[in-house]
Amino acid sequence: MTRTPNAAELAAWRAFLAAHARVTETLEKELEEAAGLPLGWYDVLVQLDESEAGRLRMHDLARAVLLSRAGLTRLVDRMCAAGLVAREACESDRRGRFVALTAAGREALHRAAPAHLAGVYEHFSAHLSPAQAESLRAVLERVLAAQPLRH
Repeated sequence: MTRTPNAAELAAWRAFLAAHARVTETLEKELEEAAGLPLGWYDVLVQLDESEAGRLRMHDLARAVLLSRAGLTRLVDRMCAAGLVAREACESDRRGRFVALTAAGREALHRAAPAHLAGVYEHFSAHLSPAQAESLRAVLERVLAAQPLRH
């Protein structure tokens, strides 16, 4: 028989979902106002900036983004049109394509980062002691490690 969450576990789950939704919504609004960037675009720019050579294959980018992968192709198309990223051919695989960070994308990321990081602090980090932040990180990493890898 499969175990179901007890009342405390279910309350923790609901609090996690509500906090994630509300903080993400607030960060999205603030980032749009401060830098004119949707949070999903910011996430793509961060993933590319942190990758080797500032580029990722589309399937690797889809795996790396922290927000929803739904519509990532259309999102990348819009970011290409805005000049923030570019699609590049993969020399070793004719069908493969990279998404690469452009100079304009790097500049947009650097312009947006201070406002976004201030928001992360104000709406999340400021409410945790260092010990709570470390405990929460460890718990969430344990939950992530138990999940199958997204394809």
